[in-house]
Amino acid sequence: MAVTGTNQSPPALSATAHDGDDSLPVVLIHRFPTFTGSLFPSLPTHFRLLDLLTTDASNLQSASAILCVGPPPPVTPEFLDRFPSLKIVVCSSVGVDHVDLPECRQRGIVVTNAGSAFAEDVADYAVALLIDVLRRVSAADRYVRAGSWPVKGDYPLGSKVSGKRVGILGLGRIGSAIATRLAAFGCQIRYSSRKEKPSLPFPFYKTALDLAANSDVLIACCALTDETFHVINGEVMTVLGKQGVIINVGRGSLVDEKELVEFLLRGDLGGAGLDVFEDEPHVPKELFALDNVVLSPHSAVVTPESIGTLQDVVIGNLKAFFAGQPLISPVID
Repeated sequence: MAVTGTNQSPPALSATAHDGDDSLPVVLIHRFPTFTGSLFPSLPTHFRLLDLLTTDASNLQSASAILCVGPPPPVTPEFLDRFPSLKIVVCSSVGVDHVDLPECRQRGIVVTNAGSAFAEDVADYAVALLIDVLRRVSAADRYVRAGSWPVKGDYPLGSKVSGKRVGILGLGRIGSAIATRLAAFGCQIRYSSRKEKPSLPFPFYKTALDLAANSDVLIACCALTDETFHVINGEVMTVLGKQGVIINVGRGSLVDEKELVEFLLRGDLGGAGLDVFEDEPHVPKELFALDNVVLSPHSAVVTPESIGTLQDVVIGNLKAFFAGQPLISPVID
């Protein structure tokens, strides 16, 4: 669901589109064929929805708005060629790496994303993953359930959360929410982002390598771009050190997954909490047996509350577009 800088994708919102009232503004639904179900319940009240997979091509030429739902489907130049009147692409995810932003900009097409709809929930989840990895909550749970406590004795101690130097990669909405939460834990926050934010009290580092050299924990929640692909690579992991922890709630490809597996298997990293992976839903099997790794099925963004908020953002962006008003969450390329 990355619905981020996360991108994180949106939850299974479903994609059964309805023709609806002919007097309503037309919105095209862009989805993968495998993504099925029902859309945000309020959408058909405001818009006439046409599913691209089931609508005759002759009905699409005049459409000006497209809504991407489910696991983000690609928006390529070839895709855009099919819609000469298109003026807006509304994404239900935070991450927009599936959209060719330069091509959209060249064609005068605006792009919106989920904005801050998922920020609080992803931040909560990132903190939960960090606590779980450091204090070994999930591993200790398995230890108890397996009946090992009375047989093998006390479970090995975890590591303290408060006081840790936490480096955040991407201090946007999600990163800022993570920083607020972990600062309350007494963690020492520092960050790396596209631009320094002088109004914030946290130290800024220009590169992930410099950030890692000054951190005990790296949390990845930035957008996935050509520049951030494998931004956490073997060199960064080496500098982070054998006690270092990596948390990824952004996109799987922010981390060089093969390197990560090797570092963890060799004991050259302290642990990892991963909600996203490079080839979802496939996860490296080598990670399954590691008690210092917490795995999650790309669910950081998914709560009933965040889905409701996302619906408000999607409808708000579409209403603003058709009314010629400022958009709620435009993507600035």
